[in-house]
Amino acid sequence: MLKAMRRLVWLLLLVLSLALAQKSGGGAGGRPYSPTPPPMSPGPAPVFPSPAPSYPSYPGPVVVYPGGGGSLGIVPVLVVLGLVLVTAYMVRGLRQAGEGPTASVARLRLALLARPQVQKALRQLAEEADTTSAKGLADLLDEAALLLLREEPAWRFGDYQVAAGSEEEVLARFDAWMLEERSKYQETFRHFEGKKQALEAYPAQVEPGGRYLVVSLLLADRRLLPPQSPLTRSRARQALMDLAGSSSFTLLAAYLSWTPEREGEALTEEELLLLYPELEKL
Repeated sequence: MLKAMRRLVWLLLLVLSLALAQKSGGGAGGRPYSPTPPPMSPGPAPVFPSPAPSYPSYPGPVVVYPGGGGSLGIVPVLVVLGLVLVTAYMVRGLRQAGEGPTASVARLRLALLARPQVQKALRQLAEEADTTSAKGLADLLDEAALLLLREEPAWRFGDYQVAAGSEEEVLARFDAWMLEERSKYQETFRHFEGKKQALEAYPAQVEPGGRYLVVSLLLADRRLLPPQSPLTRSRARQALMDLAGSSSFTLLAAYLSWTPEREGEALTEEELLLLYPELEKL
């Protein structure tokens, strides 16, 4: 019993020390910026021509079609009824189609062996990205996916999650996942929807046992992204391709996150497993 209590106290102290000594981290992304159109200035009042004088009209001859139905006949009535039925079926089909999910959100985490060149490349991508437009966010995902594909030999762990729903639901999940990613580290750089923030006074924490870098890609999209579970190397590659397949017409939001952000820093295996317990070995 005493031994178990000591082990529990040691574990709590370890978790507390990790929480107090978070490594650096960076992120870039957001939702596309859609400016509101400028208000239109009222133009000059339109001038309408004066109406022409009206003259009495005399009724013409009434043509009665064979088959009854008065002056219209039965054929135009059938055409109108057909149009009404077709419209009703189309409205019903659109309502049924709208009941299912219309968008999805995905989060891919990859833990790889840390290299200063990769950290530098991620920072450069985040610095130069256009985080205000859908095209700029899609390009950011493309370049980040390409960078990770080139680093495939360094992959060690991974995790991929997908959820579907309405656009409002997937954007809410996206915001929650982005907040969770940011809570894993001390934010030393962020480029969010055109605004940049950097914590230059952060002292790098270089530890002998540090060897891991975690990169996370988040995407909310109007496509229904397929799940890749259980995650393997081949499925991680496919997930990267699915994320990179987003375009400016389908993208709702995107975010790139990585930790540690400062060159020379790396996560130890204990930090990795405590911060990201969902990771699977690749």
